[in-house]
Amino acid sequence: MPARRPRAAASYLTGLVLLAVALAGCASRQQPRPAAPDDVVKAATRRLTDACLARQGLIPPEPGRSSQPAAEQRRVTDALFGTGRPELSVALPTGYVVRAHTDGCLAAAQQRLYGDQPRWFRASVIVDNLAPEADHTHRSLAEVHARHRAEIADWRRMRAHALTAAATVLNTPPATGEPRP
Repeated sequence: MPARRPRAAASYLTGLVLLAVALAGCASRQQPRPAAPDDVVKAATRRLTDACLARQGLIPPEPGRSSQPAAEQRRVTDALFGTGRPELSVALPTGYVVRAHTDGCLAAAQQRLYGDQPRWFRASVIVDNLAPEADHTHRSLAEVHARHRAEIADWRRMRAHALTAAATVLNTPPATGEPRP
């Protein structure tokens, strides 16, 4: 009887290995899932901003990488987000005012992807704050949507433009010296 146990264990182990191989074969035949639109635009934005920073001799921020000296971090932040007085501003019904620069690598990336960075800024800030506006003004979300129909339409149109532009950015090989995605 004891001689059967190793044989049974070997058969069991062989069965598990064959099952794992079969599952791996099935998994490799599956088509990769298309990336979510937000992920596509974020990836293109990251590629554009990293290239912009690299052209200025700056190292793009990377999660998990040891931090740079404070002066270098400041240079990267200024190059990425712009400097001086913010040129764009949207006052929300909640009382908050959102501001942004039109210079900097992020603004340049938004201009390239959305086609109109100031207009994208306004539309995205309003659309991103529809629910807080409804809460603050005690209106239904449907009422708030109706009030901002033009901004929602702009957001959708520019978002579609950004997806097309992002695909172009991501499908274009990096230029010499440009950081690899």
